[in-house]
Amino acid sequence: MSDTYLTIGNKIGEGYYTEKRSKFFAFSHHVETVDEIKEIIAGYRKKYYDARHVCYAYMLGAEREEFRANDDGEPSSTAGKPILGQINSNGLTDILVVVVRYYGGVNLGTSGLIVAYREAARLAIADSQVEERLVEDIITHHFSYIEMNDVMKVIKDMNPRIISQTFDNTCEMRLAIRRSLSAQLKARLGIS
Repeated sequence: MSDTYLTIGNKIGEGYYTEKRSKFFAFSHHVETVDEIKEIIAGYRKKYYDARHVCYAYMLGAEREEFRANDDGEPSSTAGKPILGQINSNGLTDILVVVVRYYGGVNLGTSGLIVAYREAARLAIADSQVEERLVEDIITHHFSYIEMNDVMKVIKDMNPRIISQTFDNTCEMRLAIRRSLSAQLKARLGIS
């Protein structure tokens, strides 16, 4: 498995698409938890209370194993699936794309809906800043104060991100490091 993944930055991407008087407003968000996703969707349902549909898709985790697509009353697989398809075609994770539809009075048919939701999602993702991020392992290391110089030398050499540190008779450091370097850091610190 790679120790990097693609996601979007914290700026909310926006897209707008119209077809036969139906309006599709699309928004892409960087997310990390299902609770965060539920809160964002609830916000859109409240803000766009008069919209016919609030459809969405999300992908979570560096392994890209947790995902969902929701059609919100549109014919099966005509909204959530095309949105998820755009997330997948860009290879993104930790992302939520919401598309709000205002019905224009003319039915678009299944192929028209698929194109509209796919295009709206594509525009929102295109408006986002794609970022490559590292998959990190968290390592907690306990050591005595007299080992401090040795530990700090390893930290200087390997440059892990220090999450927290406590120095006393017994010291503790929580370190985050790129997954591919995790075993090497543990070995150098003497952690089995």
